[in-house]
Amino acid sequence: MLYKQLAKSACMLCCVYFLQSPRSLAQEMMPAADTMRVTMQQAEKIFLDSNLQLLAQHYNIQSNKALVEQARKWDNPVLNTDQNIYSNNRFFEHGKDASGNPTGEYFVQVQQLIKTAGKRGRQIDLAKTNVNIAEWQFKTVMRNLRATLIKDFYSVAQLQGNATLYNDNMERLVKLEKAMSSALASGNIAKKEYLRVEALILSLKQDMTENAKNLADVQSELKTLLQVTGNTFILPVAEETEVAALPQLSIFALLDSASTHNTDYNQEIYQAQYNHQNLRLQKAMAVPDLTIGTEFDNNSNYTPNYYGLAISLPLPIWDRNRGNIKAAKWQVKSEDATLKQIEQKLKNDVLAAYQKLQLTINLTAGTNTDFYKDYYQLYKNIVESYNNRQISLIEFLEYFNDYQDVRKNQLQQTLNLRLAKQDLNDVVGVDVAK
Repeated sequence: MLYKQLAKSACMLCCVYFLQSPRSLAQEMMPAADTMRVTMQQAEKIFLDSNLQLLAQHYNIQSNKALVEQARKWDNPVLNTDQNIYSNNRFFEHGKDASGNPTGEYFVQVQQLIKTAGKRGRQIDLAKTNVNIAEWQFKTVMRNLRATLIKDFYSVAQLQGNATLYNDNMERLVKLEKAMSSALASGNIAKKEYLRVEALILSLKQDMTENAKNLADVQSELKTLLQVTGNTFILPVAEETEVAALPQLSIFALLDSASTHNTDYNQEIYQAQYNHQNLRLQKAMAVPDLTIGTEFDNNSNYTPNYYGLAISLPLPIWDRNRGNIKAAKWQVKSEDATLKQIEQKLKNDVLAAYQKLQLTINLTAGTNTDFYKDYYQLYKNIVESYNNRQISLIEFLEYFNDYQDVRKNQLQQTLNLRLAKQDLNDVVGVDVAK
């Protein structure tokens, strides 16, 4: 009996030793030789320097600027010529015959189109507005991609934190399971206690697998944003905690900033401006353009050398551009209604993002800064209590689960705070929450 009691005590001490001496496992999905450690600032620089989608949108801006230059150009003059090809059994007969009478005829005319009613200026205005729309489209693409970059960066940090926690706990449980297996074979512990540890290991493996899948998905998107290929693992370098503070601007100042910097709203403003300019252009198109020119006719019907002035003006009888004008009016009304809706949505989005950040900060501020440190210290004390037989194995494993949940909640809360800041910055258009 005494032998069994001593053996059981030795087994318990062995289990505690293993629990107190974890070794770091290889980090999940992260080959050390291919690890790329980057800070948020470094990631943003890589993103701006190498992102192909931004480059394509930049080319679109340059394309629209070229169209402004094209709109400024006048229409080319038109050269018309007419001459006899064959007469009197001769080709291209010109000059005079033996009697001094002129032979052959040729006609030369140069015409220039003159756009009336300010059409050229209105087309230039449309081209300029298209440039503004393209620039805000570029800013929208950049804003969306940058928001995705920040979300993915900090999500990888959070998931990697989970992976480290799982690896550490798995190593503890595996060592404990091996020690308990020996104790079970010696009859020093009940089989139900051993099975409880086995079940906990199985559950932890499932959590690790799910976390690894999520990490792989976010890693893939992050690598695409940073144009990283191959078997490289991007490891974010970020603090575990985040400053919980609202922006120094009032809600009214945030609304004003959003109306100035929000890309979707400003893009819609220029789209409405474009439709108004297009309406003015369509009204101008109803006014006929004027074509003037000068012409010379050699050997005309009443004088050998004829100089004339040509004027051409379409008569607006059948086509007065009424259909295009009517369509442009409806487009103006539609866009004005859309702009009012987007303006209201922008205000609601700013208020919602501000309130979400405020709620997240309140939740974070409601947790004592030393809580997690104290909880981890308590976790180590539980190990000691288990060593002194003050608690059972089942109670220890329950606390083990509780500690894992608390640690995961800590990582998730940090991520939630960072994402709430980014949501507010995103809708305002500038980094007001830092």
